[in-house]
Amino acid sequence: MSGHSKWSTIKRKKGAADQQKGKIFTRCAHEIGTAVREGGGPDPAGNPRLRLAIDKAKTQNMPNDNIDRAIKRASGELKGDEQFEIKYEGYGPGGVAVLVESITDNKNRTVSEVRHCFSRHGGTLGENGCVSWMFSQKGLFFIDKSRSSEESLMELALEHGAEDISDDGELWEVKCSPQDFIGLQNALENKFQLELAEIQMVPSNKIPVSGTDAEKTAKLLQHLEDLEDVMNVYTNADFEE
Repeated sequence: MSGHSKWSTIKRKKGAADQQKGKIFTRCAHEIGTAVREGGGPDPAGNPRLRLAIDKAKTQNMPNDNIDRAIKRASGELKGDEQFEIKYEGYGPGGVAVLVESITDNKNRTVSEVRHCFSRHGGTLGENGCVSWMFSQKGLFFIDKSRSSEESLMELALEHGAEDISDDGELWEVKCSPQDFIGLQNALENKFQLELAEIQMVPSNKIPVSGTDAEKTAKLLQHLEDLEDVMNVYTNADFEE
């Protein structure tokens, strides 16, 4: 969820993960399954998307048995419900763009829940393509500034494909193309402790929101993220202090 403080977002996500391990494990299993089916098979050595999903699951302390079952279910070794990866697009209060990524075994249930969230908080669920053109996929890394100087981080990151390095208050933010994600992740992890490493949809431009619109937008995004089938929520809203 895009806001004025990515560090606050990261700490909130970590807190939510600690409180809702069951839901987090379910989401991780969904992501692993999709990576197997669409990313190139059940071997993480030849499937970067699967490797990323497994790494993410392990950071959430998902047991290896759960990870193995998710891989086997997706590859057909174990029976399981068919999963669908669906994106929803719409507008929040003040006309901000909202992009929702979900994985579900029941399309009707998920679209009903997503539509209800939009309407309940002053937003509108739109047609496919209405806001996705405002976002591009990027690899993002966040590193505590106390762990690295800008100079040493920049030298290493640019050498391994980073497109941009920026100051985000308590953090350094490193951005790259999805194709360079794995290589840059390996290089950074060898030298620094990463606060977050993810491939996200990044807005090309942001819309400032404040007051009532900011409150409604924040509630919309939070309630969307709380839905069991929703994996990620992105917005171009920029919350003012």
